Amino acid sequence: MSGAAPRALAARILDAVLHQGRSLKAELGAHLPTLPDPRDRALVESICFAVLRQPARYQAALDAWIPRPLGKRDQPLRALLFVGFAQLDPLGLPAHAAVAETVEAARLIGRRHQAGLVNALLRRAQREGVPVAEMQAHWPRWLRERIAADWPDDAEAIFHAGAVTPPMWLRVNRRVQSRDAYLARLDEAGIAHAIDPGLPDAVRLDVPVAVAVLPGFAEGAVSIQDASAQRVADALVLPAGARVVDACAAPGGKAAHLLEREPGLRLTALDIDAARLQRVHDSLRRVGLADRARLVAADASSVQAWWDGEPVDAVLLDAPCSATGIVRRQPDVLLHRRASDLTTLTAVQAQLLDALWTTIAPGGVLLYATCSILHAENAEQVAAFLARTPDAVLDPLDARFGRPVPVDGRYAGHQRLPGEDGGDGFFYARIRRAG
Repeated sequence: MSGAAPRALAARILDAVLHQGRSLKAELGAHLPTLPDPRDRALVESICFAVLRQPARYQAALDAWIPRPLGKRDQPLRALLFVGFAQLDPLGLPAHAAVAETVEAARLIGRRHQAGLVNALLRRAQREGVPVAEMQAHWPRWLRERIAADWPDDAEAIFHAGAVTPPMWLRVNRRVQSRDAYLARLDEAGIAHAIDPGLPDAVRLDVPVAVAVLPGFAEGAVSIQDASAQRVADALVLPAGARVVDACAAPGGKAAHLLEREPGLRLTALDIDAARLQRVHDSLRRVGLADRARLVAADASSVQAWWDGEPVDAVLLDAPCSATGIVRRQPDVLLHRRASDLTTLTAVQAQLLDALWTTIAPGGVLLYATCSILHAENAEQVAAFLARTPDAVLDPLDARFGRPVPVDGRYAGHQRLPGEDGGDGFFYARIRRAG
């Protein structure tokens, strides 16, 4: 397969995401398996993420270099040009191959008559460099304004974090081996790594590698999970035999982590989508814990559909949210998210909190978590819940979970912002039922 084929595929995927409202994850999932060479799959994925992290930058280049804007019929060409620009900057691929193969890709996507234009524009980008654009230029205005209001001193850092490639974080399965033993396996494989002393199961790879080359991945010795998500298990330390509900469990990483630490938990994993629940099963099976959890396809807010009436010791509510803390990992969220979504999401979060609270035993805890950085979904949501729930008491967390966030002068949870200590943006609040 020539180098033009993966570039043509990247252009088709980006055309679907940028111009047709498709999901990047879904498009990659559908198309990457058609490429037999893992190097081609990695190239396509890298190009797509690079483009979607800075699309305004590449549009600025077209605006400066083309006299008339490209029309709707030229959207596939626009996507291909973005593919070419991203290879030159930030990916830094050899310019000759990047230009030549992208020009050939124009023919593969039915744009033979525009191959000369592709060549000319990429040659110019090679000579002059791709123009620099503001990191927040492609963020929706309503979201830029919210972030500036919520985080006035951190907004620029947040926008910058969304445009860079994150590290790859691994979670070592302590049931299989210690982290030190796994580090020795990485050394033997020649994979550079680092650790965070505050994350006992985590390993950081600043240069991501293919899952297939990770020692022991297929056998469940290690999993992929961001540092901030791994902190959930630290916030929810549970005794052996505790009854636990993971209310929105897919894709299963947090449930697996809890069981790796304490296989004796009596864990129920819920998800409203049966297909997503299958991913939870697959995650648990790979780490050898599929028989340790009860999986139920149900709406967590409809407790009569899944709860047996016996109070539980803990609930993990990793709530549906705007995903504004993981833009660097899901850059197309900025294309799909609307201001009206926030109204719907906060209502769903409140409904889940109220319903799940009824299942918790006195003295039990609910850990509310999101991968959002918006106060409306996080500290303000928690403050509103505490105000309407007389037996709810907020447990203090410590600096491992980021910065404390107050609402009206009262502590309402801890927030990590994207990029801090290499992790994603994440919110944590541990709420205890009095009694």
